[in-house]
Amino acid sequence: MTDSTTTADTIPVTILTGFLGSGKTTLLNHLVQQPDLSETAVLINEFGEIGLDHMLVREVKDDIVLLNSGCLCCTVRGDLVTALRDLFLKRVRGEVEFNRLVIETTGLADPAPILHTMMTDPLIGARYRLDGIVTTLDALHGADQLDRHRESVKQVAVADRIVMTKTDLADAEALQALHGRLAELNPSAPRLVAENGVLAPADILNAGLFKPGSKIPDVEGWLKAEAYTEHDHEHGHGHDDHHHHHHHDVNRHGDGIDAFCLTLDEPVEWLHLAEALEMIIASKGENLLRLKGILAVKGQEEPVAVHGVQHVFHPPATLPAWPEGHDRKSRLVFITREMRREAVEKVVRAALDQMPDIYS
Repeated sequence: MTDSTTTADTIPVTILTGFLGSGKTTLLNHLVQQPDLSETAVLINEFGEIGLDHMLVREVKDDIVLLNSGCLCCTVRGDLVTALRDLFLKRVRGEVEFNRLVIETTGLADPAPILHTMMTDPLIGARYRLDGIVTTLDALHGADQLDRHRESVKQVAVADRIVMTKTDLADAEALQALHGRLAELNPSAPRLVAENGVLAPADILNAGLFKPGSKIPDVEGWLKAEAYTEHDHEHGHGHDDHHHHHHHDVNRHGDGIDAFCLTLDEPVEWLHLAEALEMIIASKGENLLRLKGILAVKGQEEPVAVHGVQHVFHPPATLPAWPEGHDRKSRLVFITREMRREAVEKVVRAALDQMPDIYS
């Protein structure tokens, strides 16, 4: 398993996604002018799309410019792997300086390929780490976009933070309904409001396991497992009967998204759990939108973090210690499409050969 100290020392990456017209560019324009992002590299598709001319200091190369704020802005031309490798090599050679990276996707982008790149390329995985996925959503047209475009649903479902824009233009009743729908799709992601792109960087940065200046990983903040428990209770499906969960109608809007957390009271046998996850990936990998987990592994004192997106999993990382007061139970957060909790739980239970009452 990977070393946690090495992981914590890698460059945090924030992926900024959202549907066309949802305000990504406006938000990014605001963020790059803030002191908190003064030593940040930004990967975008075209300089013209973000309108950075007034902040241009000098051109380092034809695909890199430095901004007054201190940000380093690069265009992604072709292969993301090449762009990330070249950017890091320039940093090693002292040609550019940055300690954080923001990647802006196109409006129609599925964020999964970017996550796959970060998880599978050895050099990138050793130098960069996912800090969080931030999704912008147009409050005025968001409900319609969720109805019409699977990409929009996926962008929201996998987000660590949801930034709502144009809320001042939306009808109060429609806005309330949209909030309810977002809570169904992604119970754990805080929903933030950006007025004219204005948002405090602290609201969206450091959404991952590791925070600057902290030696103990932020397990609770990363998983937000309690949000799934509250979500289940709000919908009246308790866990006394573990064979029959009366879950909310995940297809109410045609989303087919289910979000839930499995809690395992006893330490898990790593090879058995890996077998369960491999079975899920082999049969329904494309429908496993995201998995985050903290594990208590048999024979190991330290917790282990796991993270996967569809068919691709990041190598498990051993963390330095459990947070103080943590109950040391394994928790697995699943975000799935057309793959119900009962089916996932059945596979995990069978592989671990545990009694049903260890789940909550």
